[in-house]
Amino acid sequence: MLEARNLTVSIGGKTVCCDLNLAVRPGECWGVLGQNGAGKSTLLRTLAGLHQPDAGEVVFRSSIDEAGSRNATGVAIHRIDRRELARQLGVLLQSEEGEFWGSVREYVLLGRFPHRRGWFGHSAEDEAVADQALATLGLAALAQRPLNQLSGGERQRAAIAQLLAQQPRCLLLDEPLQHLDLRHQAQAMGLFAARADSRQAVFMVLHDLLWAQRCCDHLLLLFPDGRALAGEAETLLTRENLEALYQCALREFSVEGERHFVPATHGV
Repeated sequence: MLEARNLTVSIGGKTVCCDLNLAVRPGECWGVLGQNGAGKSTLLRTLAGLHQPDAGEVVFRSSIDEAGSRNATGVAIHRIDRRELARQLGVLLQSEEGEFWGSVREYVLLGRFPHRRGWFGHSAEDEAVADQALATLGLAALAQRPLNQLSGGERQRAAIAQLLAQQPRCLLLDEPLQHLDLRHQAQAMGLFAARADSRQAVFMVLHDLLWAQRCCDHLLLLFPDGRALAGEAETLLTRENLEALYQCALREFSVEGERHFVPATHGV
C-alpha cells in the first residue's frame, strides 16, 4: 500500500535514513523506534508527502484505477490529487499549527472533508460517522465543548477521533499515545490493532517498547548514525538491537510470558 524506494531523508544536516526500502502492506501494523532526535517524525512526514526526500521516492498504491483494475505499480505520492490521497491516507501529527476555535464535534467533522460531496454543510452520513468516532473515543459528552478547553489527553483523543472519521485505508501516526493515561493508551492501541485486523495499514512512531511488542508485527529501527533496520517485530525486538538503538545498557526480564526491557542503570 505504501512503499519507500531507495529513500534518503535528512533534516538540518542530519541524515535520518539512507537508501531505505520499505513496504507497508494492508493488514500490517508497524512501529517506528528510535532515540529523541533520530528523525522518526521527519520520516513519517516524508512518507505522508509533507517533507521532500533527498533521494528516492514514496509510492502509494490506491485501491482501484479508472479502468477498474488494481494498480500494481503504484503512483509517486506527490503526483496524487491531495483530496484523493486524503481519502486513502490519514496522518496524525504530534502537534498542529494554529488554534481551532470551534467545538469538539466540529473539529472531528473536519475529518470528513475529503468525502464531502457539496459545498453546503455536512451530509447525514458525515455527521453519523463523526458522532460514532466521538462515541468510540469516549467524547460524546464533550462534543459541544470548545476544543481549546480540553485537556491534553482529551485533545489527543479528539485528534484520533478526527482520523477515524476520515476513514483512511492507511494510517500514519506520530506518537499517538502522547498525553494519554494508561486506560486510554490501551483503548487507542486496541483501535489501531483493530484497523490492521480489518486490512488497513498502520505505521506509528512509538516510545513504549511494551506497546510495540504487543501490537506491532513489524518494526523500523532508526539508529543514531542514520542506519535503519526493518523487519518482523519478533526478530528485531532483542536486547542487542535495542541497546544499540538507545545507546544504553538494558535489562531484559519476563512477566507472564511478556518480555520487558528497562535501563540497567539510573541517569543518563
